[in-house]
Amino acid sequence: MLGVTGSIAVYKAADLTSRLVKAGYIVDVVMTEAAQEFVQPLTFQALTHRPVVTEMFNLHSEMAVEHIALAERADVLLIAPATANIIAKLRYGFADDMLSCTALATRAPIVIAPAMNNGMYENPVTQENIAVLKERGVTFVGPGEGYLACGTVGRGRLTEIMDIFDAVKIALGRKGDLMGKRIVVTAGGTEEPIDPVRCITNRSSGKMGYALAEAARDRGAEVHLIAGPGSLRTPYGVRFTAVRTANDMFAAVQAATRDCHAVLMAAAVSDYRVAEVAKQKIKKSASSLSLELAKNPDILASLTGDFIKIGFAAESQDLLANAQMKLQAKGLHMIVANDISRAGSGFGGDTNEATLLFPDGRREALPLMTKERLAHIILDRTTDLY
Repeated sequence: MLGVTGSIAVYKAADLTSRLVKAGYIVDVVMTEAAQEFVQPLTFQALTHRPVVTEMFNLHSEMAVEHIALAERADVLLIAPATANIIAKLRYGFADDMLSCTALATRAPIVIAPAMNNGMYENPVTQENIAVLKERGVTFVGPGEGYLACGTVGRGRLTEIMDIFDAVKIALGRKGDLMGKRIVVTAGGTEEPIDPVRCITNRSSGKMGYALAEAARDRGAEVHLIAGPGSLRTPYGVRFTAVRTANDMFAAVQAATRDCHAVLMAAAVSDYRVAEVAKQKIKKSASSLSLELAKNPDILASLTGDFIKIGFAAESQDLLANAQMKLQAKGLHMIVANDISRAGSGFGGDTNEATLLFPDGRREALPLMTKERLAHIILDRTTDLY
């Protein structure tokens, strides 16, 4: 259920509603009287294909006590944008409109995305109201900082829509099958410097690792994502560590896995590094350049502990044979093998075709699918391994 209150940011709630519906959510919208001054209910009705609730008492409603029925069928109550007024109402338990009544009656998780003038947000009264609601288990996402509709610059603008979307997924995942699990995920390629300008790297985009991190988060896990350089958006609600070189990732993974239940090593870590990095930019005066390479540590093989270890094998030939060797050599519980030479299954794409290999000889061939879907299948098998 989406509660919409009277903020200029209400137009962003329409975009949020569209994204939720496209993702398969059933969205019921409750608008306050002030919200209707900015956007008409018809906008949300067109997006959700459902009636929009605007009145405290609707004699024509199919529900005898509408706010109770809404409260009971909600899996999560999201209020976005949320004004200082609605936050104050919820803190003190006021119930003088449909949204505040429903919020008081629901037992579903409540997520609030504030949007207001920075002075109103920073006011001690508002901060106290937010602190009290947080103590009661209400989740706050944002606000962001920047240019505000009133012409000032400060903290108070509605945070990024995708962060709000992710906060909803986290709230829905509180009873997921990975609740209470701590999972470390690595993603992306690493960079090995040649000089202050150049480096050796690979074509990994990090999409598979990021998909794993988001899927584990959505299923209730506490996720630590360790990623090499890239342009992907950092997932909301996960612990994030940025690394650059293989040795950086080695140190970060060693520290993160001291207290975890599983590590999913989806990163494409450089096997070699430049033995001696030039302190100054190498000039192109010579007709050729030779580099001496030194071997990097094998991160997965070095890990020991009472946790699940899952590796990835991106191969261009002898896929299953090479993956089987890695599975045994690194002491893994499972390895995900994919042929990067196959269409739709290489670096940088949004899909993958993989085979899962296990130490007991089992193999599970999976068809081409989105990396998000593959991530959930990998996590399904991870829960089986527990």
